Amino acid sequence: MPGDRLSQDERRAIGVGLADGLGYAEIARRLDRPTSTVSREVTRNGGPRGYRAEHAHHATAYRARRRTPLDRPTVPGEEPKVLEFIGRLTDTMVANGVPRMAARVLARLYTTDEPSLTAAQLVRQLQVSPASISKAIGYLEELEMVERGRAPQSRREHYIIADDVWMRAWITSARANASWAETAREGAALFDPGTPAGARLQQMARFFTQLSDDMSGGTSSAAADDIATILAALLHARRPLTAAELADALDWAPERVAEALGDAETYAPFTDPLALERPTPTAYAVTAAPGRLTPAQRSALLS
Repeated sequence: MPGDRLSQDERRAIGVGLADGLGYAEIARRLDRPTSTVSREVTRNGGPRGYRAEHAHHATAYRARRRTPLDRPTVPGEEPKVLEFIGRLTDTMVANGVPRMAARVLARLYTTDEPSLTAAQLVRQLQVSPASISKAIGYLEELEMVERGRAPQSRREHYIIADDVWMRAWITSARANASWAETAREGAALFDPGTPAGARLQQMARFFTQLSDDMSGGTSSAAADDIATILAALLHARRPLTAAELADALDWAPERVAEALGDAETYAPFTDPLALERPTPTAYAVTAAPGRLTPAQRSALLS
C-alpha cells in the first residue's frame, strides 16, 4: 500500500478525519500510510480547512494527465527508456544528498547530445520556472560541477558539465571530511578523551580522518614514517610503553607521538602484519595483526 497513489475512498477517509479533528499522524495510521503522504495530500489540495476529497481526486488525476510517465518532462524524440534512465539517474543523485532540482538539471546536462544547454532550454525541458533553474545552477556552480559560458555570436549563457566534475566533487568531499575531523579533534581535546563525550569525539575524528585520507590518497609519507617508527620502537623495547615514555625515548614532541599512535590505530589494516595494542589504558605495545594468525597457530607458537 505505501507508495501507491491514494484511492478515492482514502481521500474521503482523509476528509472525514480532518472534519473530526484528527491529526495527520492518526489519519495516516488508520489508512496504513506514511504521515508525509497524508500531509502532502492535504497541503496540495486546500489545506486542513479547505480539503475536499472529490476535488482532490480530480485535481490529482488532472495533474497526472499533464505529466509524462514517471513524472519526467519529455523532450521531442526522447524514447521512454531514455526518460526512465534520466529518472533513475536523478533519483540516485537525490538519494545521495543532491537537491532534487539540482539533480534534475545535472541529469539533463549529462544526457543531452548538445555540447551545452541554455537556461531557456532547461526551463522548457524540465517544465519549471526560470527561478528554479537559476537556483539549481547556482548550487551546482558553488560545487564546481557546472560551468557557464557563451557560445560564439550569442548573448545567451550556456551551461556545461565541467570536464573534471567528479574529481572536483571528490576533492570537495575529502575537504569536508577533513573539516569534520579537525572539529572533532578540537572537541575531543576540549572534553578530554577520557570522558564519554571526549571518547565519542575522538572516535569521530579518527573516522573522518581516515575517510578524508583515503579519499585524498591515504596518509602522507611523513605520517607513514612516524607510524613505522613508533611500531619499531615498541618492537625494540619488547615491553609496553606510555606515550610519555615514547616521546622521551624518541625525542619527539608529545603531540607528534599522540598523532602517530592515533594514526597507527586508525590505519590498522596498513600496519599489517603488526598491530598496535593497549595492555593498559595508557600503555602501548606491538602484537601480530588479529587476522594474521589463527588461534591454533598462536597457541602453538607460545607453547
